[in-house]
Amino acid sequence: VQLQASGGGLVQAGGLLRLSCAASGHTISSYNMGWFRQAPGKEREFVAAPGWKGDITYYADSVKGRFTISRDNSKNTVYLQMNSLKPEDTAVYYCAARGILNSGTYYHPNSYDYWGQGTLVTVSS
Repeated sequence: VQLQASGGGLVQAGGLLRLSCAASGHTISSYNMGWFRQAPGKEREFVAAPGWKGDITYYADSVKGRFTISRDNSKNTVYLQMNSLKPEDTAVYYCAARGILNSGTYYHPNSYDYWGQGTLVTVSS
């Protein structure tokens, strides 16, 4: 599966952005998806992941209550709605996919087999 992330940009603190991750090559219904981010000089960290059926969602504590992840299997796309953005949210955001039978944990980058190219989010103070 190929993943294409988009929607990043420059926004002021308190603003909002919606990231999209469009998949091609395979349907995302065959994968568990996730969003990660990596700030300069820091390790890649988990942001959010929807359950396979979209009935459960997982969030990093740092974004809980501000970000919302969703998936639209009919459009083969995963979204990340980011509200009340803070300067510390500045990072390159990556979407990722792992097979349904992958036994890895949803929050660990090493559990994911496929990665998009990333989209830069910059939040100014």
